[in-house]
Amino acid sequence: MRPKLWQPPEALSPAEEAIVKRIRRGRLFVFLRKHRHELFDEAMQEELAGMYEAKAKGQPPVPPAQLALATILQAYVGWSDDEVIEAITTDRRWEMVLDCLDTGRAPFSKGTLVAFRERLMAHDMDRRLVERTVELARSTGGFGATKLRAALDSSPLWGAGRVEDTINLLGHALRKALGMMARQQGWGLADMAEKAEVPILGGTSLKAALDLDWDQPASRTSALSTVLQALTTLETYISDKVPATPDVQECLEAAHQVRDQDVVFDAADGTPALKQGVAKDRRISIEDAEMRHGRKSRSRRFDGYKRHVLRDLDSALVVAVGVTPANLPEATVTDAIQADLKHAGLGLSELHIDRGYLSSDWIQHRPADLKVFCKAWTVRNGDRFPKTAFHLDWDRHTLRCPHDVVMPFRPGGIVHFPAETCQSCPLRDQCTRGLGGRSISIHPDEKLLAELRARQKTPDGRAKLRQRVDVEHALAHIGQWQGDRARYLGARKNLFDTRRTAVVHNLHVIQRPTPHSRAA
Repeated sequence: MRPKLWQPPEALSPAEEAIVKRIRRGRLFVFLRKHRHELFDEAMQEELAGMYEAKAKGQPPVPPAQLALATILQAYVGWSDDEVIEAITTDRRWEMVLDCLDTGRAPFSKGTLVAFRERLMAHDMDRRLVERTVELARSTGGFGATKLRAALDSSPLWGAGRVEDTINLLGHALRKALGMMARQQGWGLADMAEKAEVPILGGTSLKAALDLDWDQPASRTSALSTVLQALTTLETYISDKVPATPDVQECLEAAHQVRDQDVVFDAADGTPALKQGVAKDRRISIEDAEMRHGRKSRSRRFDGYKRHVLRDLDSALVVAVGVTPANLPEATVTDAIQADLKHAGLGLSELHIDRGYLSSDWIQHRPADLKVFCKAWTVRNGDRFPKTAFHLDWDRHTLRCPHDVVMPFRPGGIVHFPAETCQSCPLRDQCTRGLGGRSISIHPDEKLLAELRARQKTPDGRAKLRQRVDVEHALAHIGQWQGDRARYLGARKNLFDTRRTAVVHNLHVIQRPTPHSRAA
C-alpha cells in the first residue's frame, strides 16, 4: 500500500512559537519546521511514494516525507537510530518538525526508519534529496544557472570496519563463520570450535589462543601455518557435516581472499609466509570488504574511503557528491558525478579541480564550452631547458626547440630530435648532455596543460585558481556534520550518508540571510 500525502499544518501553533523563540542553537530545526511543506511539496511526496508498491492490503506506511525529515535531522545532529527514536518523544524540537508535538509516542519505530533508509538507497532517492535542495534554492532566488562554475575536491573518510593484520583477518573471518554455525546449531562458540576441531577459534582472542612469543622470528610463520590449517579443517568439517549457508560461505571466501592476497607458499616444502609488499586492492577489514588503504599525501595514510564534493562557486550549494575506496585515484569518481549532474539537468561552464582529476574521462573528453582550471605540474629539468622552452604549434602539430629546429609531434608520443643536429647545436650544453638528441614527451592532453601553465603565469589566472579553496570550505562543513569516520559499512551506505549531509549543508546555505536567499 502506498503512503498517503503528508499534510502537516504550515502555520506555527502557539506552542511551536514558544519553542522557536527558545531555540538559540540548532536553527535548522526552525527552518525545517517553517519550510517543510516547500521542501516536501506534493510533487516530491509523490516521488517518495513511488518507492512503495501499490498493494490493496496492508497497513498504510508512515509518510515518507516525515521519515525523510528525520533522516536529515539525524545527519544534522549525528545521532544513532536509537537516539533518534528517543528524541522524537523527548526533544520538543524534533516533535515540532515531525508534527508529533505532545502526542506521547513516536510516529514510527527504529525498524521503520532503517527500512526507509534502505528503500531510499535502493531507489537512489538520496540523490533526489540533494537535487530537491537545489530546486528549493532556485525557487527562493539563491540559485539560477544551469551552467555552473563548480569546484571538485576530496577528503579522507576513515572506515568504520576494524583494520587488522593478515593473521587476525584470517582468524576474524573463520571465527565469524564458526559463530554463525554455532547459532544455527544452538551451541556456544567454544563448543562449536571443539566439535569442528579448531579449538584456537573458540576463545576471545586468536593471538591469545596461539600463545606464541611474537619476538621470535619463527612465531609468525608458526601462527600463519596454524590459522591456515584451521581454515582447511573448518572447510572439511563443513563439507562433511554441515552444509554452508550463504553467510558462512561469504566468510570462507573472505578468508580465501586474504590468503591469496597476503600469503605465499615455499615451492619446496609448502611453508607459508607473508608476501613482501602490498597486493593491489588488498582487503584490510572483514566487516567492511570495500575499505582500502589510501593516501592523501606521501606522509598521510588513511584506511577507508574518499568523499568527493562538487560545489557551485556562485551559490555555495553542493550539487553532487561521491564516495570511492581510499586506494582509487580521484579521477574514478567523475563518471558518477557526471551522472548526478545529468540527472539533475545541470551542466558546467567551469570546473575547478586539483591534479588528481586531470586523468579522468570527464577532462579527457570534455565539451568545447567547458573551461578547466587546475594548477599544472611544475616542469623541471635541472639547469637545462625545460619542456616549456619548446614551442608547440597546435595548428601544424610541430614542436620548435630554442634553436629553431622544428619537429612534428602527436599527442601521447615522444619527439626525438636528431642526434647529429643536437651535437652541432651551440645551445647543446643548455639542453642535453646525452650522446643522442633531446627527447620531449607530449602528454595526451598537452594542449590543456600548456593552457594551464600559461594561465597561472597571469594575476587573473592565479586569482581564478584560488577560487577552488571554496570547495575545501564545503568539505570542512560536511566533515563537521558527518565526521571524519564513516558511520556505516560499505561505499553505498556511506554515499547515502554523504548525500544527506550535503542536504544539511545546502539547507544551511538556503537559510542564510543574504539578498539571494531567505532567512529562517
